[in-house]
Amino acid sequence: MTNSGHEMKSGATTEPKQPPVSIVVIPVTPFQQNCSLIWSPETKKGAVVDPGGDVETIVKVIKEYGVEVEKIILTHGHIDHIGGAADLAAQLGVKVIGPHKADEPLIERVADQAKQFGLPDVKPVRPDEWLDEGDMVEFAGRNFEVLHCPGHAPGHVVFFDRDLRFAFSGDVLFAGSIGRTDLPLGDHDTLIRSIKEKMLPLGDDVSFLPGHGEASTIGHERQTNPFFK
Repeated sequence: MTNSGHEMKSGATTEPKQPPVSIVVIPVTPFQQNCSLIWSPETKKGAVVDPGGDVETIVKVIKEYGVEVEKIILTHGHIDHIGGAADLAAQLGVKVIGPHKADEPLIERVADQAKQFGLPDVKPVRPDEWLDEGDMVEFAGRNFEVLHCPGHAPGHVVFFDRDLRFAFSGDVLFAGSIGRTDLPLGDHDTLIRSIKEKMLPLGDDVSFLPGHGEASTIGHERQTNPFFK
């Protein structure tokens, strides 16, 4: 995974053919949260995942790659992931999808979250659609399965493309770590259960992009992540 302006081609092979999806990671705000722009190279239609802030930077990257953004996707309701969602949705005229409704209390307190972390006031976002375990969400020409993975946040969801063997894990699982559980409504045991019951069974070959830091694979984390020792 790389910074803004450098593409990750998911599903690329050694053959000179167009990959099924392209992803640009845009680290935003002092949290360096991995906002992602994902699109189909064939249609140039896509989505923004977790626009935590720095909306003008996100818009600049969208224009740079000529992507037609059709929706905004949210993994959970913490401010570093939703801080720019309302402004971006208004600018692009698109709907906001996710997370699970259990995160509604967090989303409603986004102004308090901003004050807590010394951030500028942000506009509250009202998702157009809540998600639940087993739902399917289409974006960038792909079908992503929704996994409800509470613990870091009660309504946290993970998006998994079974064919590409790729997931947006948000702040559930990281390279070498797991999500914080010391924030309001967090719970360590619940998070560990979500990882062991929902993410690890996806398979060691699955790559995932977390909400912060570098990408990894389920297999690598199963073998090396200190939280699973």
